[in-house]
Amino acid sequence: MAVIEPVIEEGRLTFRFPDQAIASKYDDWAHYRHQFNPAFGGTKAVDILYADEMVGWLIEIKDYRVGCQITAAELADVVALKVRDTLAGLVSAKLHANDPDERRVATAMLRCRTLRVVLHMEQPAKHSKLRPRAIDPAAVLIKLKGLLKAIDPHPCVVDQSTLKAEMKWEVEG
Repeated sequence: MAVIEPVIEEGRLTFRFPDQAIASKYDDWAHYRHQFNPAFGGTKAVDILYADEMVGWLIEIKDYRVGCQITAAELADVVALKVRDTLAGLVSAKLHANDPDERRVATAMLRCRTLRVVLHMEQPAKHSKLRPRAIDPAAVLIKLKGLLKAIDPHPCVVDQSTLKAEMKWEVEG
């Protein structure tokens, strides 16, 4: 399996990055699974890393259309832990990963001047009038801002239809 990919599938979603992008499915890395994670008795990992010039994107994906198990109350905390553990894993991978592509991605991410955190959250299309969304993205965003302000004071909570202009990827699914 390639580590650096312009197209990454996560569940029912397909992420398409620019052709020469440095994008990778971090939680599939050999370094994460066989070196870093076991060394600490278990760690968390974001789904996708994407180095776009001087911006490093840490992308966590939750798809509530297929029965995601994380509740609204714990979602921001889980994302923050994944970001923290991923950043530590990137330092380890830059120095010790056996796979040269994993080292290359880790180095590219750590060279970035800015880190951005994105929670890509898909929700069911059908919702009730009383409760318009299963999880309120605005409430999750407020909590994420408080938890991640030292890493990214402006994290994003998006879905396929609300990607921002600075996000140079597309999502289908």
